[in-house]
Amino acid sequence: MHTLQQILNQKENGDIWSVPPTNTVFEAIQVMADKRAGALLVMDGAKLEGIISERDYAREVILKGRSSKKTLVGEIMSSNVITVAPTDSVQNALEVMTEHHIRHLPIVDDTTVVGVVSIGDLVKDVISVQQTTIEQLESYIRT
Repeated sequence: MHTLQQILNQKENGDIWSVPPTNTVFEAIQVMADKRAGALLVMDGAKLEGIISERDYAREVILKGRSSKKTLVGEIMSSNVITVAPTDSVQNALEVMTEHHIRHLPIVDDTTVVGVVSIGDLVKDVISVQQTTIEQLESYIRT
């Protein structure tokens, strides 16, 4: 099983996309659309303050009739951010995401954000590992 650091090393784009809590939700949604991302970290400088997702937007802005151009990210972000370490396994990250019903997981080394993985990143890795195992077993059977 791979570590999260190995997953980050394999990602094509290791950029960490974030917005400050003082941005409007509209600005955050624009960044999500531009980056084709379902969530953004909310950072105050280098400090992780929260995370904002499309779900937060739908539940806290759209369904409540609020204006995305007047509502600040800090008003609707999830501030109790679940994080994992780069040394954690993919299996551990999947368990954390399942337990907390989240789709994006910040990876923090001490207090520094080093990346974010999505449920898709982790599932892709699990499938890759399983495919390699299948190929090795098939090769073993043939010989």
